[in-house]
Amino acid sequence: MNNERKNNQPQSAKASPSGRFGGAGIFFILFLSFSISAQEIDRTFLINKNLSIFSNIMRELDLFYVDSIDYTALTQAAIDYMLANLDPYTVFVPEEDTETLTLLTSGQYGGIGALITGMGNRVYISEPYEGMPAQRYGLRAGDIILEVDGVSTSGLSVSEVSAMLRGTPSTRINIKIKRLGEPQPIEKSFLRERIQLPTIAYYTVLEGNIGYIQLSDFTNRAAIELKTKLRAMVENYAIESLIIDVRNNGGGLIDEAVQILGFFLPKGTEVVTTRGRNRISDRVYRTTTEPEFPNMKLAILVNQHSASASEILAGAIQDLDRGVVIGERSFGKGLVQAVRPISFGGHLKVTVAHYYIPSGRSIQALDHSHRDEDGRVTRIPEHLTSVFHTRNGREVRDGGGITPDTITVEERRMNVAYHILIQNLYFTFINQFMQSNPSILPPAEFELTDDIFDAFVSFLVEQEFNYIPQTARFLNDLEEVARFEGLLEQSSAEFEELRRKLVPDVLQSIENNRERIAYLLSIEILKRNFFQRGEIQFSLRFDNDLKVATEILKSDVLYREILGK
Repeated sequence: MNNERKNNQPQSAKASPSGRFGGAGIFFILFLSFSISAQEIDRTFLINKNLSIFSNIMRELDLFYVDSIDYTALTQAAIDYMLANLDPYTVFVPEEDTETLTLLTSGQYGGIGALITGMGNRVYISEPYEGMPAQRYGLRAGDIILEVDGVSTSGLSVSEVSAMLRGTPSTRINIKIKRLGEPQPIEKSFLRERIQLPTIAYYTVLEGNIGYIQLSDFTNRAAIELKTKLRAMVENYAIESLIIDVRNNGGGLIDEAVQILGFFLPKGTEVVTTRGRNRISDRVYRTTTEPEFPNMKLAILVNQHSASASEILAGAIQDLDRGVVIGERSFGKGLVQAVRPISFGGHLKVTVAHYYIPSGRSIQALDHSHRDEDGRVTRIPEHLTSVFHTRNGREVRDGGGITPDTITVEERRMNVAYHILIQNLYFTFINQFMQSNPSILPPAEFELTDDIFDAFVSFLVEQEFNYIPQTARFLNDLEEVARFEGLLEQSSAEFEELRRKLVPDVLQSIENNRERIAYLLSIEILKRNFFQRGEIQFSLRFDNDLKVATEILKSDVLYREILGK
């Protein structure tokens, strides 16, 4: 039988003598091997060459530079500049900052559990986390941190004071504070704890048996916490629809996003693929469990700060027509990072791959591999994006983030309300306000009265609040250019007229933006008694995205129409 097969080979195979065919194959393989080896040699030579140059420069500076050198700072600056020319996500984390990596992946750190802020040369407690050591042991928003473990904080930066507050759990910390209305400093002593930042910032059940979950990150407990909250809402309130809010969620671990998708999609569904230059970075992610909530109607809320794993979640739900996406176009981060250990306890967080959602599209918005003549990274233009299709045939595009099925763009203006905020004047006023108003109505009932608003305006007048709009700053720059070019004299009248229109009447600007100022002032008041929970509860009362999402989920016809069913 074997002989018969040899004798009946196709004629074309016989036409090429085995010696010539074999020789050509050997030559091709040898040539390919030589090419790969040459490329490897060239790459290795370039790496060694540049490392040698850097090493030699450091030695020459050590021998001849006129002043003493901080070698660590110099090397850190060189590394930072080198990596900045790649993308903003590839960064070096030295040994002393390793805790930052733990915080990014687990949401945990050792400390007191409070946000702090700087004003002047002082650092303040701006927001204790509810239920955590700072709040339990009586620290309040508005307290000035005078000392930590006997060391004065005067003149220190917020990051320096933050480093003093953090530490190994179960170690004692002594904090001296100055509180408005108290004649003497107050001392607090308690143990640091392992602080677990909440993955689920808030959840509730809305009218119409609709669940709402605000997911703040994708650290290593995101999926299990979301499932726990969702199970409770199903068991206790029989919810049939769910809104997952990932607005302002910058992402995290891909595996957590994949697990969450597995709660709603059939087992084995491909939800994201990663591809990099190194094949070790290539991977196909599929759901690994049977869905626990296969018929749950879904709406995902996104905005321009929803990125990475948030976009994987929203993009997969959209591409597979499993739910509706509502809000603003998302950030557009289609890159994957891995953490690589390096010498002396440091780590390199390095971009290793692009990711692609089920339709096959990438949502990366910025092309970091190409820059304009000024070295700036440019956004991928709309005309260079490509059309892809969802499972039901709806058109979607790559590049530039996830475009929602229903767009509800929030109007943002850098008006007087913003300038009050960046000058910390809401915060400062409420420090005084809480002295005479220690208790307030809960978020569902709270309304800012005219008396409170008027008191705030009087406070701004006392503080001599003023601001220069960005437009007026640009006008000043333009005036300098006109003077340099000899055009100012002939256009001075027009400059003066424009300046008159651009320089604000502060009190009139406050009145014109009363609604926005009142909203931000209310948020600051509610945080004092009800913490982050109170802020979210109050903000949802005015949330247009939430309103649109509930209207869609309540209507089977509208929901199916959007999904092309």
